[in-house]
Amino acid sequence: MTNQEFTQEINKLENLLFSFALRLTRNHQDAQDLMQETSMRAYRHRDKFTMGTNFKSWVSTIMRNTYINRYRKEKSRKHVNQPIETFTFALESTSAIPNQGEHDMRLKELNRMMSTIGEIYSVPFLMFYRGYEYKEIAAHLNIPIGTVKSRIFLARQKMKGMIGNRN
Repeated sequence: MTNQEFTQEINKLENLLFSFALRLTRNHQDAQDLMQETSMRAYRHRDKFTMGTNFKSWVSTIMRNTYINRYRKEKSRKHVNQPIETFTFALESTSAIPNQGEHDMRLKELNRMMSTIGEIYSVPFLMFYRGYEYKEIAAHLNIPIGTVKSRIFLARQKMKGMIGNRN
């Protein structure tokens, strides 16, 4: 198929193909994009078209397959619907040396809180924080599971109170 024959056939079917693209995409802009991509693919592979067969079916099949491929690609892609300002951390310099001062201050404050609430509450709380299960804590401290749960709960309450009062 020559370039001129191809252009004539595509121009004859332009309205029909656009309505088909509009039915697939349900969006005017996306339909125009699909039309353009279909025309380019059909033109690129015009040598594969067999003369005497149905050109409209051939181009419609290219359009349908193009739409399906685009749909699958967009479905697997992750979309971000947030303003770019929320991603400014990605633009920050990674060569900067992190400041440990704030971290150290928080750690000292937490250690002070742990010593303030008493060992009876802090030991079960820290063991739970480190990943031990209630049964393991109870066995290690030789106390009932209910007591372990109660002490962890009270440790949390006391720490919440201290954090709330520090302002």
